[in-house]
Amino acid sequence: MTVDDPSDTGLLAPGWTGSAAASATGDTAFLRSLLDAESALTRAQAALGLAPAEAATAVTAAADADRFDVRSLAERSRAGGNPVIPLVADLTRAVGEEYGPYVHRGATSQDIMDTATMLVASRTLDLILTDLDRTAQALSRLAAAHRDTAMPGRTLTQHAVPTTFGLKAAGWRSLVLDARDRVRAVRDTLPVQLGGAAGTLAAFTAFGAADPLALPDAYARELGLTAPQLPWHTLRTPIADLAGCLAFAAGALGKAAADVLVLSRTEIAEVSEGSGGGSSAMPHKANPVRATLIAAAARRAPQLAAVLHGSLVAEDERPAGAWHAEWEPLRELLRLVGGAARDAVELTEGLRVHPDVMREHLDLTHGLIVSERLSAELAPLLGRTRAKELLTEVARRAYAEGRPLAELLTEQPELKDLGLSAPTDPARYTGSAGALTDRALERR
Repeated sequence: MTVDDPSDTGLLAPGWTGSAAASATGDTAFLRSLLDAESALTRAQAALGLAPAEAATAVTAAADADRFDVRSLAERSRAGGNPVIPLVADLTRAVGEEYGPYVHRGATSQDIMDTATMLVASRTLDLILTDLDRTAQALSRLAAAHRDTAMPGRTLTQHAVPTTFGLKAAGWRSLVLDARDRVRAVRDTLPVQLGGAAGTLAAFTAFGAADPLALPDAYARELGLTAPQLPWHTLRTPIADLAGCLAFAAGALGKAAADVLVLSRTEIAEVSEGSGGGSSAMPHKANPVRATLIAAAARRAPQLAAVLHGSLVAEDERPAGAWHAEWEPLRELLRLVGGAARDAVELTEGLRVHPDVMREHLDLTHGLIVSERLSAELAPLLGRTRAKELLTEVARRAYAEGRPLAELLTEQPELKDLGLSAPTDPARYTGSAGALTDRALERR
């Protein structure tokens, strides 16, 4: 009977605990994938006439995760350095004397461990993709609803020129779609691993395979994965690709979370989470918890990906340590991104936008947020130097006197003589934000 490690409950990992990704990457899920890899190997050999059909049936029937003790396997894995060795012993015993010899025949532990890892990754990426799609849909609705909702654009923490919340949400969506495309591309190319002891498929020839190269193809068909061109025991492209797409997805979601964290500050309050979290000490607080957890995942993901990329440096035909170093960081990365994607759905579907507050903030600089526009329009009329001098002086007075820019400009004799009524409404200086939002929303 399977027994999950009771310490692996996510007590210190609220970002992924309780998520579908947590279940898909738990010890029981890995055990199930190891057993799937073992039974599929026997079925693939049977399909090519290298094992009796009855052996495939017997191994598949015995490969029931509920029949195996995860804790016992974990403890016994220390002897050989991986859980496949004790699992093969237990599975062989479960299959019985007649067909037990067909368990794991010709394979090495890394064949099974790598293949199981690809199965876990594929199943978890499917869950992540579902949540990325939901997040993209929610952001599409936000962008469309707020296509023309003007707000301050901020650069280096300061008000720059006006933008729209629609364009901001469209930008978040663009990153989410970039993440989706990268995750999907990796998911669709995850390969089985099959090479035998040193990646030559020699054992399968010894067991009677006339064309050993056909076996990885048959193995891949059994599991719904792809067939690799070569055994990749020390050619870790699949792991590096997983690391890359997952770290990118965490960062893409993290960008939106970072913006929400800034915009939901008490003194800004241009957006708020639909159901903020509470505080243990301050009853009045509604913390942006979803954005906080996503941001935490985005901070951790690059370091986990770095460990996986470091494992590309794997010596010989099978490495000591490089392969083993991948297991925990990859699982944690899958969990982090799976949890962040779940939280992103809740964040974006429940996000509240406050256009009235955005409008108030557009006026904080007394109209100076459109100084770029005024400079461009006044320079041809007054000359570049004089236009800059005038706007600099008016800006100083706007702050010193607390008066709106439009009012001060009407007092300038030069502008009266030109008959110019300088436009100062920030909502009318959002450039092509609407058109850019429309174009971004065309992407599917």
